[in-house]
Amino acid sequence: MINLRFFLDVNEYAAEVYYNSKTGERSHAQFPEGYINDVNYGGSVKALAFILNNECCVSIDKTIKLISDLTDGKLSISKGMVNGLSKEFSMKTDKEKKELFASLMQKPVLHTDNTNARSNGSSRFVFIVAAPDGTAQYYFRENKGHAGIKDTPVDLNQSAIFIHDHDTTFYNYGSGHQECIAHILRYCKDSIQNEPDREWNKKMYKLLREMVHYRNGIDETTGFDEKTVMAFEERYDSILEEAREEYEYIPPSKYYREGYNLYRHMAKYKSSHLLFLHDIRVPHNNNMAERLLRAYKRKQHQVMSFRSDASIDYLCQSMSMLLSLRQDSESSVYDSVSKI
Repeated sequence: MINLRFFLDVNEYAAEVYYNSKTGERSHAQFPEGYINDVNYGGSVKALAFILNNECCVSIDKTIKLISDLTDGKLSISKGMVNGLSKEFSMKTDKEKKELFASLMQKPVLHTDNTNARSNGSSRFVFIVAAPDGTAQYYFRENKGHAGIKDTPVDLNQSAIFIHDHDTTFYNYGSGHQECIAHILRYCKDSIQNEPDREWNKKMYKLLREMVHYRNGIDETTGFDEKTVMAFEERYDSILEEAREEYEYIPPSKYYREGYNLYRHMAKYKSSHLLFLHDIRVPHNNNMAERLLRAYKRKQHQVMSFRSDASIDYLCQSMSMLLSLRQDSESSVYDSVSKI
């Protein structure tokens, strides 16, 4: 039988106060470092509250209630203390964040994406930059586009290949690009449903799935078969030519132009759709970035709207460090956070 047991470990420090009758001064022995308030919380309390609120997306009120319940009501922490933990954690990990940023600057392949955020009722954005090995950082930005990318590894690591969605802003950065094929497959499927009389979308959907299946079965030691890749590219070009003829014969509906726009986009950025068939380091999808952004989306859904931009910024910094700590299998995240 396995059970959990929680108990409070309280250390009380007291010092006699000495009064100098001549000068009127009062003095006492120095308290240990970090003991500045009447009640001071140790790393274990802060780590539990921090992880519950910032990673597990538990609200501040429920975090306080859970800790109180676990200690039979003996420990009731304040909302202000819990709310300030992400700021405290972020300020104490400046060195580690700089090392994480430097690591991303050395990566040859990077995933990137962004999602909406809400601050005091206004629209904001959170960007993610991640390497295939899981190294990642979140960035809070007031705007998307070039302003959002500025000063991130996407902006500064010009030698990297970027995996991203169809946002053409990313094409101004890096040495190469791979658009997420999972997105393209969804767009093809949408075109099939809305343009059932066209053939090119069905053929492209089938071809892309064949490409992904081939790529997933590649032995990295032997690499790609040039003839197979060339045959894929010839079929790709042939299908796009068929799409051109179909849209010339029957123009796209003014109510649905997404299929036509997809054909034009795939023709213009062909190399960025097929790079995963030429470079073994490049994955075919952007699932890494999307999965990491879902962690922020869960927190955003829980709070609905943050009260300030700084709150989102500190959260992004904290989430980046928690990801980094989870990559260290030698110690638990809870223990690591407790020691910070």
